[in-house]
Amino acid sequence: MSDILIRPATPVDIAAITRIYEHAVRYGTASFEIDPPDEAEMARRQRTLLDGGYPYLVAERGGAVAGYAYAGPYRPRLAYRYSVEDSVYVAPEAQRLGIGRALLAELIAASAARGFRQMIAVIGDSSAQKPSIELHRVLGFRMIGAIEAVGYKFNRWLDTVIMQRALGEGAATPP
Repeated sequence: MSDILIRPATPVDIAAITRIYEHAVRYGTASFEIDPPDEAEMARRQRTLLDGGYPYLVAERGGAVAGYAYAGPYRPRLAYRYSVEDSVYVAPEAQRLGIGRALLAELIAASAARGFRQMIAVIGDSSAQKPSIELHRVLGFRMIGAIEAVGYKFNRWLDTVIMQRALGEGAATPP
């Protein structure tokens, strides 16, 4: 794990981020998008999150981007402003090396440092995403529930699992 560097993402990372996400969209069920966005769209999304004060990180391994993670608004209404939803993607060749865990741990810390109080994980396809569910569990998330057959991809219905963890003082004190 010492060869993994977690750092803030920059626009220079967009090409690698886009490649990682494209693979996830085309071949996986972690994302319910059907058509992968291009670099311009991924850059727009990154800029929107960074401009909104949300953390956006990359993991480098051997000098190359091997994964990325970000927190974004859980929901747009003002009352949700202290809650974020996490997203973590790791390049296929870099999976099972601790990169997802390192990214999520740093994302949790960065989100708490920004004053967010709750982190929500919306994990697509609970049957195929057991490693993601376990990763979140190990890092302090608890199972909240599931929404059955909410997405349709690869000619099958997919559910989502909802997990949650408190950040900082959570709900123990007002923000």
